[in-house]
Amino acid sequence: MQKYYLDTCIWRDYFENRSDRFRPLGDWAFKLIKKIIEENNFIMISDLVEEELSIDYGNKEIENIFSIIPKELLIRISVSNLQFKEAINISRELKTPLKDTLHAILAKNNNAILITRDKHFNEIDFVETYKPEELI
Repeated sequence: MQKYYLDTCIWRDYFENRSDRFRPLGDWAFKLIKKIIEENNFIMISDLVEEELSIDYGNKEIENIFSIIPKELLIRISVSNLQFKEAINISRELKTPLKDTLHAILAKNNNAILITRDKHFNEIDFVETYKPEELI
């Protein structure tokens, strides 16, 4: 079974049913989440994703966002001090945002495929990354 780690922007695309000028980002995020669940693969949620979502959403809304995932396919993970220190060093070296680097480290350390559409991840080559539309 495969593990997937969805970056905060993907959860926002899904929950807000976002789109840009031409692309149905929310629809693609939903289809990917649905596909992962149908294939009985795991979705990882980190305390970092929850922290980022809490900037715009309350606890009930965040629970609602993740309610699509069956409990048996949900893996909750936390950032360790060691991972945080590693992220600081790597983000300085690669000149990438600290939180994006931390998401990548969490995915890598948990053998998960990172789903994102953030261009900063192009600079981070130690984890496999995809956009939702590339996997549906």
